[in-house]
Amino acid sequence: MSTSPEHAATGSEWWRTAVIYQIYPRSFADASGDGIGDLPGIESRMDALAQLGVDALWLSPFMVSPQRDAGYDVADYRDVDPLFGSLADFDAMLAAAHERGIKLIVDLVPNHSSSDHAWFQAALAAGPGSIERARYIFRDGKGENGELPPNNWESVFGGRAWTRVTEADGTPGQWYLHIFDSSQPDFDWSNEEVREEFRSVLRFWLDRGADGFRVDVAHGLVKAEGLPDYTPPADGDSMGGHEPVPYWGQEGVHEIYRDWHNVLAEYEGDRVLCAEAWLPTLDETALWVRSDEMHQAFNFLYMYAGWNADAQREVITESLRAFNSVGAPSTWVLSNHDVVRHATRLAVEFENAQGAGIGPNTPGPRPDAALGLRRARAATTLMLALPGSAYLYQGEELGLPEVIDLPDEARQDPSFFRTNGERYGRDGCRVPIPWEPDAPAFGFSTTGESWLPQPPEFVEYARSVEEKDDASTLELYKNLLTERRAHGLGSGTLTWKETGSATLLSLTNADVEVVVNFGADELLVDAARVILSSEPLLVTAENQAKVPTDVTVWLHA
Repeated sequence: MSTSPEHAATGSEWWRTAVIYQIYPRSFADASGDGIGDLPGIESRMDALAQLGVDALWLSPFMVSPQRDAGYDVADYRDVDPLFGSLADFDAMLAAAHERGIKLIVDLVPNHSSSDHAWFQAALAAGPGSIERARYIFRDGKGENGELPPNNWESVFGGRAWTRVTEADGTPGQWYLHIFDSSQPDFDWSNEEVREEFRSVLRFWLDRGADGFRVDVAHGLVKAEGLPDYTPPADGDSMGGHEPVPYWGQEGVHEIYRDWHNVLAEYEGDRVLCAEAWLPTLDETALWVRSDEMHQAFNFLYMYAGWNADAQREVITESLRAFNSVGAPSTWVLSNHDVVRHATRLAVEFENAQGAGIGPNTPGPRPDAALGLRRARAATTLMLALPGSAYLYQGEELGLPEVIDLPDEARQDPSFFRTNGERYGRDGCRVPIPWEPDAPAFGFSTTGESWLPQPPEFVEYARSVEEKDDASTLELYKNLLTERRAHGLGSGTLTWKETGSATLLSLTNADVEVVVNFGADELLVDAARVILSSEPLLVTAENQAKVPTDVTVWLHA
C-alpha cells in the first residue's frame, strides 16, 4: 500500500488545490463479474489511483436506483444499490481511500428522485392536494379537461417535461414535472419537508466519513414562481441558456446551499460542496461559490473553450478573475461522464452540442484520433499548470477516445431513446475502461462481461501496457501530478507572458513557465530548462528542444 501523501492533510482546505478524479462506478472495475463496475472493484484498484497521484475521488451515483438514467434516478438516498455492493462495501472502500490519503466525494442528486422512490409512489397513491404530492411539482393540466400540460417546458432529454398520471380511480389526473426523464420527477424545494430530508441525507454520508458532495444539477432546484412558459433558443444548450431560464439559476437556490454549507460546517475537517451548475457566464457561476455557499463549481466554459491561444487565454483570465472575486478557487475540467471525451472532442470539426454525442452516422468527418489525443495531452498539460483545483475523468489518463461505433442495440442513454436516435447521447464516454490487454473485458471484469461493449482498440490503451511506456499518456499524467505538487502550482499565481505571436500562449505560475504552441511552426526552447512536455521533444546539437504544433511544455522559469 502506498503511503499517505502530505498534500491531503485534513484541515488544509485541500479542495482549493486538489486534483479530483471522477469515477463512474459502473465502468471502472467490476469485482462481481456481472459486467457492471462496483465498490469492491474500486477498492481493488485503489493502489493504482494512489500511484496516479490524485488527491480525491468523486464517485458518480451508487445509491439505490432502478438505473433508468445510470443512477441519477435515486430511489433511496441512504443505501448502496446492490449492483454496486453494500454500505459495508462503501465503508471499506472509503477506508482504503483514506488510508492512502485520498479524499472521497459523493454524488448527490437533489433536483429529482426516481419515480420508484417511496415518496413519489406515496404521492401517486395519495392524490391531488395531499402532503405527499406537495413534495413534488404536481399541477392540474390546462384545457377543458386538463388534457394539456401546465406549461410548454421541454425535457433536457427530449420531449415535454410533464407527464400526466392516472389517478387511483383510473381517470386521467394531474401532471408532474420532470426536467429530465419521466422517471425522474422534480422535487418541490419550496417544501420544508424536502429541505429537512436532504439535511438528513447529507449528515448520513458525512457521518460515514464522506469528504463532501458533488451536487448534480445544482442550478435547477428552484423553479420560477408561476412556472411561466419558456421556449429555449434554437442554439441554446440543454443544460443552460443564453437568457434567464425559469428552471435554471433561480435566486432562491442560494439559500439552500447556505443551509448546506452550515451542515458541513458541523463536521471536523474540510468537507466540500461542488456545484454542477451550467450557467451562461463565469460571473454567474461564481455566485455559487461565495464564501457562505459552495466551495467549488465546475468551470464548463473552460471545458468548451476553443483550442487556440486567444480563446484559452481569455477563458483562463476570466475564470481566475470571476472566482477570485468571491474568494474561491477556479476549477478546471476537460472531460466528464456527460460530454464527448476531450481526446476526441478537440479534433471535432463540426458543431456538437452538449449531450448530442457522436455515433457512426453523425454528420461530418470522423474525428482524427491521433490529432485528438495530441491536443488532449497538450490541453491537460496546460490545465494542470493552472492555479486552483482540477478534475480528471476516469480513462483520460490513458488517453481514451470517445467510443463512436457502439451499436444502437447496445446504447442505454435515455436521451438516445427520447430523441429516437437523433442524439447519440453519453454512452460513448461511459464505456468500461481497460486495465490489462489480454484479460477478459480488458481486466474490467473477470468474466468478460461488460455493460457497454469495449472496442478492440482498447487493447493499446490498457493501463498495464501504458505503465511500461515512458511516453504513454498515463506516464504523462503521473509526471504532471508529481511536478504540479512539487512546484506548488495549485496554490500559485498566474502571470501572462507576451509572445508577440497569435499562435503561442505563455504564462508563469510559481517557478514554472508554460508554453503552448498552437501554430504550424516549431518553437525552439532551451532543453536544459524543460521540466516536461506533452509530447517527446527532439533536441538539436545546440541543446535546443523543438516544440511542434499542439504541444505544451513546462520550463524552469
